[in-house]
Amino acid sequence: MKRIIISAILLVSALFSLQAQNAEAWKSIEKEINLYIANDLGRNGYYDQKPIAELMGEMAETIDIECVLAAGDVHHFEGVRSINDPLWMTNYELIYKHPELMIPWHPVLGNHEYRSCTQAVIDYSNVSARWRMPARYYSMTLENDGVSILIVMIDTTPLISKYREESYKYPDASRESAEKQMEWLDKTLAGSDADWKIVVGHHPIYAHTTKDECEREDMKASVDPILKKHNVDMYICGHIHNFQHLRSKGCAIDYIVNSSGSLSRKAGKVKETVYCSSEPGYSVLSAGKDELALSMIDKNGNIIYIVKRHR
Repeated sequence: MKRIIISAILLVSALFSLQAQNAEAWKSIEKEINLYIANDLGRNGYYDQKPIAELMGEMAETIDIECVLAAGDVHHFEGVRSINDPLWMTNYELIYKHPELMIPWHPVLGNHEYRSCTQAVIDYSNVSARWRMPARYYSMTLENDGVSILIVMIDTTPLISKYREESYKYPDASRESAEKQMEWLDKTLAGSDADWKIVVGHHPIYAHTTKDECEREDMKASVDPILKKHNVDMYICGHIHNFQHLRSKGCAIDYIVNSSGSLSRKAGKVKETVYCSSEPGYSVLSAGKDELALSMIDKNGNIIYIVKRHR
């Protein structure tokens, strides 16, 4: 019994030491503006969803997190049918319940949400004070201590032909005008003088994945030229369920694939790959006057990779 007690004491001591190390590392990435990026979440709390949600709350006790950018597929599988769908509780409310996560969540639609009632995802803004989705695509500028960051949230599923063509599975995709959205994106980026410009969508432009190549080709044709035209700093997405940092030859944009906050998939490399990891987790985007950093966080709270941009 004495040995068991001593072992328990040593284990608790080791856990406290690890938490202190994590807190110190987390604090080191904090800047004037800090926010979470989380996506591919909704699996009713299974796999790594619950522990990652708790980790997000614990980190937010150390870093001043302003909001969460939810880059699609908060509801996996068949989306939600209404604002009263039970999945709102089992995928979201009962999982991201930490007091420090009672902050604004700014979502975009993923392909799984498009399998059901996409309007319900927008209308949930009228139910939850922290769910803030004014439209299918929208923008906001965050400012603090002389630092500003433009965040443009885009709706990528209607930009991809295969979803538009499969109307039996994705009924709302073909109803949205891709041309109108791209005109809006161009105008929104042109009209901002923020220190940093970030675009967030669900689907990648560049990535290693077994998913259909036509997805990336359509994104390259529609979104990428506008990002390059306006010298966007980062394009951030989900969909692939692993971490990736990519750079296209001759282009200064950092393309980020954020990992799944529940169930991850094996990562691989393509010619644009700078870094990849198969770990599940989320990212912290931190903006200062002279540096923008995206820190990839694994399910144990380790900072496994940082993408940095400087002025």
